[in-house]
Amino acid sequence: MIGVWPESKSFSDEGYGPILKKWHGTCQVGKRNPDHFHCNRKLIGARYFNKGYLAVPIPIRNPNETFNSARDFEGHGSHTLSTAGGNFVANASVFGNGNGTASGGSPKARVAAYKVCWDDGCQDADILAGFEAAISDGVDVLSVSLGRNIPVEFHNSSISIGSFHAVANNIIVVAAGGNSGPSPNTVANLEPWTLTVAASTIDRDFTSYVILGNKKIFKGESLSEHELPPHKLYPLISAADAKFDHVSAGEALLCINGSLDSHKAKGKILVCLLGNNSRVDKGVEASRVGAVGMILANDDFSGGEIIPDAHVLPASHVNFKDGNVILKYVNYTKSPVAYITRVKTQLGVKASPSIAAFSSRGPNILAPSILKPDITAPGIKIIAAYSEAIPPSPSESDKRRTHFNIMSGTSMACPHVAGLVGLLKSIHPDWSPAAIKSAIMTTATTKDNIGGHVLDSSQEEATPHAYGAGHVRPNLAADPGLVYDLNITDYLNFLCGRGYNSSQLKLFYGRPYTCPKSFNLIDFNYPAITIPDFKIGQPLNVTRTVTNVGSPSKYRVHIQAPAEFLVSVEPRRLNFKKKGEKREFKVTLTLKKGTTYKTDYVFGKLVWTDGKHQVGTPIAIKYPH
Repeated sequence: MIGVWPESKSFSDEGYGPILKKWHGTCQVGKRNPDHFHCNRKLIGARYFNKGYLAVPIPIRNPNETFNSARDFEGHGSHTLSTAGGNFVANASVFGNGNGTASGGSPKARVAAYKVCWDDGCQDADILAGFEAAISDGVDVLSVSLGRNIPVEFHNSSISIGSFHAVANNIIVVAAGGNSGPSPNTVANLEPWTLTVAASTIDRDFTSYVILGNKKIFKGESLSEHELPPHKLYPLISAADAKFDHVSAGEALLCINGSLDSHKAKGKILVCLLGNNSRVDKGVEASRVGAVGMILANDDFSGGEIIPDAHVLPASHVNFKDGNVILKYVNYTKSPVAYITRVKTQLGVKASPSIAAFSSRGPNILAPSILKPDITAPGIKIIAAYSEAIPPSPSESDKRRTHFNIMSGTSMACPHVAGLVGLLKSIHPDWSPAAIKSAIMTTATTKDNIGGHVLDSSQEEATPHAYGAGHVRPNLAADPGLVYDLNITDYLNFLCGRGYNSSQLKLFYGRPYTCPKSFNLIDFNYPAITIPDFKIGQPLNVTRTVTNVGSPSKYRVHIQAPAEFLVSVEPRRLNFKKKGEKREFKVTLTLKKGTTYKTDYVFGKLVWTDGKHQVGTPIAIKYPH
């Protein structure tokens, strides 16, 4: 959505045959002079949309702005597109870190870029134009790594309307859940027809240890290509002790540009605190005043979440707890010293995955009966293609360029799932967007790689409001056994249930549509059961229908009920004699007598199994006050 760097090896068309006749897209060469933009048999289309952007009065525009080119001048577009469908590239790394073969989720897919966002944001007119062009061009999957910080009602959202049009044309839309976590009610892209993705950690770290003079060792992370000479300890000070006299200690501790005195910092390792300016800019300031290294300590808000950066000097980013210990050592030791080890790529890190602190959380603020996010995928420390027009860090003084970079965000998680969707669509071309979405959700896991429950960034057990149905498991999604299917009529009825009139419905569906006389949102055939307003005094019945997409089989149900509720399912067994057969079941939820209030939501799960398949359905119930 923010362009593409076409020269990247991730978009090489080596070995590709002619472009399929179903493709109606174009390669829009920009008006920038020179642009030299080109497509090929891999990157088969690129367009840019800026009429909405140019119509907004903005006092100052960058004369070198990219609004006349589909080229990526941010890095975000190339990174996300290559994550979804980038070709195999051997020996990919970021300054030697994470070296290996890079590829997207659908590495042999053809890809196209639709640039709808610019320096000052994204305009609804451009977003909707991008959706309509992609539909007309003949795409199969849309990866949408953008969203609103404050959701608006669906009929006022270009993403909601555009994604509905896409799904109506059998195009699966995968969208980022947003980076406003860990606060609740922050998740974006709340439509039931989109597949909304949360971000998790992965089992790979870029480890750089901090060794103190008292022999204590702390694990940090970095992507710095620089290293300190071995077998030597360096003087260690808090950046607050290297401040100019006119600068506050708080400003200096943040290593703000111009806050540090070289006479106090030269030859030393500085401890800087996260916050205010970019992480790399802190290292730039430390390097400017002659520091030999930097220890970047998390603040309380960031806690244990560490995001490595390509620092301009030897550096290690440590968590909040370890940062406090290091600062205590500095403050209570006569001559504190330390060493920062060179960065090493560490694989098989346990426990992984966990939910990223920044990943936006549910519940769904617009449609509480629809669980959001839907699924979780890797979104931290992701290596993918990058724009060579900009440095690998946000620092304006950084002159480096790289073919690949490491980025974090739900924008990075989203294309992981989009790539999987592309594979599933090639395996099951007859499946609807809802069936593919269901297959991904019902085969997800809530366990980490040591068998424990997936944790939140606070090290507490995460809930479906953080991870949706769970963490994606691509291989299982290809053979889910059963799916919860939905069609355009179901989605229109969902909008009818929200009280939409004919004018509002027409934004989504070009033809007249008559709403049903009654519609129970509780029975909307979503691959999750969410009850946002459970009423005390009587049981609640929920109906779902599953479709067999596997061999004839007999399923029985396992129930993991919330402790406060009795959950029963009728029937408890489902017998399928052929593929495509549908079976309905009823779930009854009853509040246990004498139950006392504990929290807003409680969670459970029901699983249909035939011995081979595990068809999981999360349950979320807002606890009655």
